[in-house]
Amino acid sequence: MGATETAGTPVVGTIRYWAAAKAAAGAAEEPYRAVTLAGALDAARERHAAQAEFARVLADCSFLVDGEPVGMRDHAQVRLAAGGTVEVLPPFAGG
Repeated sequence: MGATETAGTPVVGTIRYWAAAKAAAGAAEEPYRAVTLAGALDAARERHAAQAEFARVLADCSFLVDGEPVGMRDHAQVRLAAGGTVEVLPPFAGG
């Protein structure tokens, strides 16, 4: 488990990247294996370490976990569900 993971069994789901996040990742989606959103994002940063733009874009993104906005919640406290989906949404023009 990553440094930001809490105790628990990692689950597998899907991270979906949109707009600038998709371009920075070089993929529309990829699997995660993590306990929390923080763990999934840490693993994504490691996977895309060679793409310097990825970490910068990710820092500006908002997230939906299984359709629910994460908002200001601590990512280490947002637990992921098996078969779940994390949507990575960069800021969009005009809002």
